[in-house]
Parts: sequence; structure tokens; C-alpha cells
Amino acid sequence: QVQLVESGGGLVRAGDSLRLSCVASGHTLSTFPMGWFRQAPGKERELVAAMSRSGGRTYYADSVKGRFTISRDNTKNTMYLQMNSLKPEDTAVYYCTAKTIYFGGLRIYYNANDYDSWGQGTQVTGSS
Repeated sequence: QVQLVESGGGLVRAGDSLRLSCVASGHTLSTFPMGWFRQAPGKERELVAAMSRSGGRTYYADSVKGRFTISRDNTKNTMYLQMNSLKPEDTAVYYCTAKTIYFGGLRIYYNANDYDSWGQGTQVTGSS
């Protein structure tokens, strides 16, 4: 099973930018579909961004479209979430995830139950 470790969270003001990183060990990231979820206090975990195994297809939640960018550096076995124009409502714990039980294809996976490896999360707190 792949181990995922997020970093890069912090306290930001409205309009600031932040880049989250997710370093993988145990397997090559380019083997799996991956994604970023977030969970705010009292709310369900929601998909923020996802990419297909090849990285050629991406998905963004409407709430972050145009502001967030998911990417992957295969040489560093690291996935990123670039977050620009942050808003107070972006406050949440952000989780990196991978679908390691995977039988091929280039689709994107949208549900938390589709993924089987998770990082410990990194807190992003936005203020106005």
C-alpha cells in the first residue's frame, strides 16, 4: 500500500495563495488515479480536485474551479494542489488520496469510497 504525507497547510488571508504537497512512498504515483478532498468542521468530506492515472484528465469542484490546480511531478513522486485567491470558506483539513486497488482505465473517481489510501491531512485556515 502506498503511504501519503501531506504538507503545506497554514493560516492564510483572503486572496492569498498556498501550495499543498503530497509525497508518496511505497509505490509510484503515476500508477494511480488520485485526488484531493477536504473536510470542514461539521461537514462531509468533499472532492476538491482529481486526476486520472495518466494525469491527462482532471476534475475540479465548482467552488474551486479557476482558483485551484492539481498537478503531479513523477520525478519527485509528489502531487500538488496549488490554491490561489483563497477564501474563508476554503478553510478545511485537506486530504491527499490515491486509488491503489485499480484495474486500469483513464477515468476520474469522484467518491471518497473509491479511494483506498489516504494521507493524515493538512489544515488550511483562511481568514477575511
